[in-house]
This record gives sequence, C-alpha cells and structure tokens, in this order.
Amino acid sequence: MKICVYCASSRKIDDSFFKATKKLAEIFIQHDIEINFGGGSGGLMGQLADTYIEHEGNIHGIMPQFMDDVEWGHKGVSRFTFTQTMAERKEKLIEGVDAVVTLAGGTGTFEELFEVLTLKRLGLFTKPIVILNTNGYYDPLKQMLERSVEEHFMAEEHLRMWAFVDTPEEVLPAIRDAGPWDEGAIAFAAIK
Repeated sequence: MKICVYCASSRKIDDSFFKATKKLAEIFIQHDIEINFGGGSGGLMGQLADTYIEHEGNIHGIMPQFMDDVEWGHKGVSRFTFTQTMAERKEKLIEGVDAVVTLAGGTGTFEELFEVLTLKRLGLFTKPIVILNTNGYYDPLKQMLERSVEEHFMAEEHLRMWAFVDTPEEVLPAIRDAGPWDEGAIAFAAIK
C-alpha cells in the first residue's frame, strides 16, 4: 500500500503532534506502507521522515526545486522527486496512492487537503481521505465542512468523502472502512 501524507513543517508546535506523527509512522512501517510526503526536514515532515529512516521504511520525498535550493529538503531521504512548481508537487504527491492522510498543518497542508477533496468531489480522485484530528486541531474544519452541507454548498453525499479520526491507531481502519467512491461522483458534484 502507498499513502500520501500531508503535514506541517513548523518546528514550534506542541510535542503531542510530533508524538502522534511518530506513532502513525511506526504503524505504517509495521504494515509495510510506502509513503509520499512533502520532503521537508522540519516539523512533522521531519518527524515522519526520521521515523521512516530509523526503521528503514519506504519513503519518497516530493518537493519543488526552489525549496531544496534553500535547504528545506530532508538530507536523509534517499528517494526524492524535485518538481518545478507547487502544483506539480501536489500532482506527484497523490500519483498512484491508495489513500491520503492529513496531519496537522498550516496553509500548505490546508491547500493540499482542499485540492484533493475537490478532486474527489469531481470524481478525479477516488481513494480514501483521512484527517488525523490530534488534540481536536481540525474540529473547526469538521464543523465548517458539515455547515457547508447544511447550507447546501455541498450535498449530503459529500460527507462520505473524508473521515476524521482522533488517534493514529484509527487511521488504517478508517482507510479500510472507507466507502466506495468513483468517477461517477461528477454527477452530483454540483448542487442543483
């Protein structure tokens, strides 16, 4: 199985986010899961990579060249793809994956998550999307997504596009239990 993981590069966040990331990485490694990630050396990206390297897991960094030029790339990751743009990076991150998992993050993580949610709504991405809600970080996002359905900006069916979980241990079961989604989602993407 191959999973794309979106997460933060900030080094100043609470230690509980690092612990959750390390635990998730260990679970993925135990299940022989390959990951694509943003390639960074700091924050949760760094924790993810360090754990994978320590346990000799299969990890693939994907980063625009300009970010590596300012030395944001993780030096210990041997498998890297460098892109020209952020848009190309996002395409490569989800290429051939079986699921997307989003950890806590800032605007870059939000953008990646919202793009893949939009692609799923249009039937252009059909794999499970799991949001790890450590410390209730994503509670406001969950409320906003639910409100967008209540206010008819999205359909009730769109609530099936993602799963929120509170602990790393719940991530793989949420992927396994995700309902089917296919290209036919385009038929109810627009609210009429």
